[in-house]
Amino acid sequence: MSLVEHLSRVVDDQPWAAHLYVTDNCNLDCHYCNEYDNSVPHPETADLKRWMRKIRELGVARIGFQGGEPLLHPDIVELVRYAKSLGFFKVSMSSNAFLLKEEHIEAFERAGLDSLQISVDRMTPIESTKKSLKSVQHKLAWFEGSSIKLNVSGVLFNETLEEAAEVIEHCLEQDVSVHARVIHDDIVNDRKLRLHPSTEPLLRAVEHQAQLKAAGERIHTSWNILEYQKAMLEGRPMEWTCTAGYKYFFVSATGKFWLCSQVRTERDIMDITPEILRSYNEPKDCQQGCGVYCTVDTSLAVNDPVAYLSREARGRAQSGLRKLRAEGEKRFLSVLSAR
Repeated sequence: MSLVEHLSRVVDDQPWAAHLYVTDNCNLDCHYCNEYDNSVPHPETADLKRWMRKIRELGVARIGFQGGEPLLHPDIVELVRYAKSLGFFKVSMSSNAFLLKEEHIEAFERAGLDSLQISVDRMTPIESTKKSLKSVQHKLAWFEGSSIKLNVSGVLFNETLEEAAEVIEHCLEQDVSVHARVIHDDIVNDRKLRLHPSTEPLLRAVEHQAQLKAAGERIHTSWNILEYQKAMLEGRPMEWTCTAGYKYFFVSATGKFWLCSQVRTERDIMDITPEILRSYNEPKDCQQGCGVYCTVDTSLAVNDPVAYLSREARGRAQSGLRKLRAEGEKRFLSVLSAR
């Protein structure tokens, strides 16, 4: 798939991206997560390949491998290679990296993996989330010089807020892209998330990332999503129409078609047609305050490409000016100290 064809997904009527759950199994047990089930076997590799062919036939440009923990699947490298052979413009994967080995990097490079997202919530592990940076930090250096783009992601709730800034700082010091995003205040797996009773700490965490991004730091999120989170926390929702199921959809580890990770159907992906996908191009009852940010970001881009690009351009211009100003001040101080 060419870059032009990939970008055309913003304005055409074909799906842009899909996530495929290559396993429901996970080696961790994070309290906020409802996307794992260790009681079921991995899907067969042949089935996963068949579902990938169908996803590509529907016109999808980008595919992301999800879990559970994708590294638990014994054929994960082969699945990446096969996805790339089908012509997907971008193949990505999300992992907690606990099982990641240095030899994986070279194998994934040969297979064609474009990007890897490592999920990290805190500097140190606690009962509700074991995904700590200290557990995997040494692995970040393995990606130096790699063709695989690395980014670290985390979620913001009461038990991660206190260390979120530290995680971001450590990643930026190692020149690794990073972000932390607000999670839903929902009941997941019968356990109530202990979000901070006030939105103010969450808002400060989002604004801190916006300031870092404006200063030219590698905050791996769009300006649109930063603005969306701030608007949500400030009680001024942005106008948008969810395109989940149309431009962006998920396929479960049993081959079921899901609109997103939280809105699920019993439809088999093999029965999905372009007409069915287009039928989901409508507002959803659940879109208010949605925290499935990949879907939100895609929806904002598709809803109004001009507004989306304008917001990104303003943010980048602001970042560029700050960077130039900082470099100018640095040179000025250097000249003064040399006198």
